[in-house]
Amino acid sequence: MTDLKNHPQPLTDDNAIAIVGMAGRFPGARDLEQFWQNLAAGQESIAFFTKEELLAAGVDPTLVDHPHYVHANGLLENADFFDASFFGYSPREAEATDPQQRLFLEGAWTALEDAGYDPATFPGRIGIYAGSSISTYLLYQLMANPDFVRMLGENQILIGNDKDHLAARVAYKLNLKGPSVNVQTACSTALVAVHLACQSLLTGECDMALAGGISIRAPQKQGYLYHEGGIDSPDGHCRAFDAKAQGAVGGSGLGLVVLKRLDSALVDGDWIYAVIKGSAINNDGADKVGYTAPSINGQAQVIAEALGIAGIDPETVSYVETHGSGTPLGDPIEIAALSQVFETRSPKRGYCALGSVKTNIGHLSAAAGAAGLIKTVLMLQHRQIPPSLNFEQPNPQINWTDSAFFVNTVLRSWEEGNLPRRAGVNSFGLGGTNAH
Repeated sequence: MTDLKNHPQPLTDDNAIAIVGMAGRFPGARDLEQFWQNLAAGQESIAFFTKEELLAAGVDPTLVDHPHYVHANGLLENADFFDASFFGYSPREAEATDPQQRLFLEGAWTALEDAGYDPATFPGRIGIYAGSSISTYLLYQLMANPDFVRMLGENQILIGNDKDHLAARVAYKLNLKGPSVNVQTACSTALVAVHLACQSLLTGECDMALAGGISIRAPQKQGYLYHEGGIDSPDGHCRAFDAKAQGAVGGSGLGLVVLKRLDSALVDGDWIYAVIKGSAINNDGADKVGYTAPSINGQAQVIAEALGIAGIDPETVSYVETHGSGTPLGDPIEIAALSQVFETRSPKRGYCALGSVKTNIGHLSAAAGAAGLIKTVLMLQHRQIPPSLNFEQPNPQINWTDSAFFVNTVLRSWEEGNLPRRAGVNSFGLGGTNAH
């Protein structure tokens, strides 16, 4: 990904995609301006709940008192609010609809508004590629009210809560006539959606595309049961690449970008946040110790492929927004994969900064890749690299001395002289679907 404004000559290659609009809501941030302020300030936006708050939210008292129950979550404020009448929903229809569908629709409108486009007057086809997490709203709230479910009927409940309808419902409400595709690749969902949207633009299936993901737990005020050796943190903090890294904490959030072919965006005079020069996706296959384990080769291959498509030398990439889940297994593998690509092609060491937005807001599941991408675009816009949090002692399983990488722990200026500012964004899904 490249910053257009600092490039010595206009980028007009055929495969470049412009990011012309964005929208997002994350733990501690009602909009992208506040999100950036929190990132720049090095703020950890994880909520820690009292026993009384959890009991009031309906959490099982025996669970709350369990010694391994962690009272933490990345909380999305006002997730139950929705401007139903604006989008033509009746109050009852809105009540039967997963908050993930509701807020993603609002986010899609906000992103298009940020790009300066009204879907009703846009002359071309707008596509949407998006994914969400499972509807816990259906599981724990609607199904607890069987009379309400019977009154509305199963069909209405399924349309409002099944993953299949996230993108199509946005297309229906906003009259988008390009491809409408749901993407489900676990943690890499949002970034895979961005990649597929880019491909759709390049093949001419649409003239503009929305892409992103959303994940909202319902109810939000709940913690989780820590299991040793799992992917969840024992104390509610994510310590990516640190010696004490033991996992991440979950969270709720959403993020979308509006994409156009770069040549079209330049002709149309769009505000261009950043340019996607190349992207790639793949799967690990069976080349790993287990289904849920990551693979060095799979990750390295997808990173190398994206760089090759972009025609970019790794030595000119000065930042990577990592998947950075803060797990003892995942962190060393991610650095090994990056090193396999970067360090075999350049003798330079310690030149590329790393960060993980999970240390700020937790792991947002289907929205995680969107959070990392939007963070990186905001960094390009503000010409600053914010600190990655909770990094005190480097993970001893990683060879930092001979590495091209270092974990950035302070807010620093991002100036590259005559070179454009360039970054990579990683997102790896449980089960092996990788995106870069």
